[in-house]
Amino acid sequence: MEEIWKDVIGYERMYQISNLGNVKSLRRYNSRGNLVKEKILKPNTDSTKYSSVCFCKEGIKYKKMIHQLVAIAFLNHTPCGFKLVVNHKDFNRLNNHINNLEIVTARENANFKHITSTSQYVGVSWDKSKNRWVSNISINGKQKYLGIYKNEIDAHLAYQKELTVLIKQ
Repeated sequence: MEEIWKDVIGYERMYQISNLGNVKSLRRYNSRGNLVKEKILKPNTDSTKYSSVCFCKEGIKYKKMIHQLVAIAFLNHTPCGFKLVVNHKDFNRLNNHINNLEIVTARENANFKHITSTSQYVGVSWDKSKNRWVSNISINGKQKYLGIYKNEIDAHLAYQKELTVLIKQ
């Protein structure tokens, strides 16, 4: 795939992002009047395990997540809190290639529907030790146990019932 570069919004003529997830600093004079040479920036990783880079504008440093920069430039993503988020399709947070990124709802990203699961339903899993289906739902980051069931559909219905209750609140 050919590498395509675009200016980073808000940092035009200073930094660019590529469709392959590379970031470069462009040749320019900084706020102190020093010449900054063009170079590919080395990504950092922190406790979140996402790749990031630091931009400097008017003497102030800003940390930017690379997957966010790629999504904004190439997927027309507009950051909107946690309503829509950038998902890494292969679960590798360091793979910021455009083909590995997609925009999904926070709910889709959290429900791991795209992960191979023991159940076809969200919130339902097979408990080998009990030979039964278990239903759980996540509410504000906390797991709520909904019960254990003989068949998968009953576990799914318990999840749906709890979800309906939460939506009405």
